[in-house]
Amino acid sequence: METRELRYFVAVAEELHFGRAAERLGIAQPPLSRAIGLLERRLGATLLERTSRAVALTDAGSVLLREARAALDAVAAAERRTRRAALAATGHPGVVLATKAGASGELLAKLLDAYAAEPDAVTVDLLLCGIGEQEHMLRDGRADVALLHLPFDSTAGLDTEELLTENQVLVLPAGHPLTTRPHVRLADVTDLPGLPLPRWPRPDGTYPDGPGPQARDHAQLHQLIALGRACWVAPESCRTQLRDDLAAVPVLDAPPVTTVIAWPPHSRSRAVAGLVRAATAL
Repeated sequence: METRELRYFVAVAEELHFGRAAERLGIAQPPLSRAIGLLERRLGATLLERTSRAVALTDAGSVLLREARAALDAVAAAERRTRRAALAATGHPGVVLATKAGASGELLAKLLDAYAAEPDAVTVDLLLCGIGEQEHMLRDGRADVALLHLPFDSTAGLDTEELLTENQVLVLPAGHPLTTRPHVRLADVTDLPGLPLPRWPRPDGTYPDGPGPQARDHAQLHQLIALGRACWVAPESCRTQLRDDLAAVPVLDAPPVTTVIAWPPHSRSRAVAGLVRAATAL
């Protein structure tokens, strides 16, 4: 299969409409339909069920959609990493570090200071991401290395080193009755009237169903909590960034959060190796 065919199929599978997919790809609809038909004949499988009213994925089509997205991401990652390697060879080396905005602030500052002290340190470009974005940026080649947080991010297929494990706290509006307690449990969080947990976006940008407000970043979430519209269970290190109108209480039975530094297993970048070395020495 060619990458062009995979791009065509992904567009149709995501739009479930040949006309919209053709418009998205910038091509006419007839050649798109022919390309999908040729792909189906080559694979010996029906990928899309077509009627006069709708287009739907078959089981085989769902498998190909998942695999095609991964394959196209791998191709894009290879291109980005190759371009960065070529740039480094011209005397302009650099390394891109992706991290969630507002998370691991103290750890990140120590890491950057430690790496800057290395004799062969290069420029570190920071990608400050939204919730869960840093993992995807690492996998698709926009970043060389990332700070991920377990159990929320997946490290499958990546090399990692653990940097920090911490407990979690419940963030509430300052003055809330629970802030006078030495600690709470998760059951207390689910029973909070009028203070639901926020809903973070999925990788595709959609939000799960639920009563909590939609949140895109920590600044927005802090405002929602201060206004009495939400609460938040977060790693204990978030305390250093809380506003005066917020308070945090330890959650005894919340799972611990481990921050890891992660990179692709095939990386041969000396800059990535230096960052990892500096991180693990903290």
